[in-house]
Amino acid sequence: MLLLLSTYGLRAGEVCGLQLDDLDWQQETLRVRCPKPGRSHLYPLAASVGQALLRYLREVRPARPERTLFWTLNAPLRPLAGSAVSGIVHSRLDRLGVSGKRRGAHALRHATAQRLLDQGLSMKQVGDYLGHRSVGSTAIYAKVRLASLREVADIDLEGLA
Repeated sequence: MLLLLSTYGLRAGEVCGLQLDDLDWQQETLRVRCPKPGRSHLYPLAASVGQALLRYLREVRPARPERTLFWTLNAPLRPLAGSAVSGIVHSRLDRLGVSGKRRGAHALRHATAQRLLDQGLSMKQVGDYLGHRSVGSTAIYAKVRLASLREVADIDLEGLA
């Protein structure tokens, strides 16, 4: 679940909405239903995510006839809720010693957006990856990094400045 959040920048609700049929092992794709009805996004299934999902399916997921991917592990068994996903992320970040104001599932979405921007993707490309309809929605994920500004400020312009 954490890999889905951090690799694809999914929302907690999108992770909770995943069905077994959204995993296409033959085509190595992952279909994610977006909050807006009728829309979905198709991602290539990263090997690390696929391996983690297979392990979850074989060793952790309760045997249920329903097609929902993620379930609670304690009785009463039910599909996992978005608030539980954020709690899991928060708990995991605590164990890793990660501090900060934002430590729920959405923090991993922000981290994904920042990683993509750091890799040189445009705001439009990041927005498309995150499933945004407008660049304005993506703009809130763009953060100016002070260290990056310092690097720019330290560039020697050979006397042109």
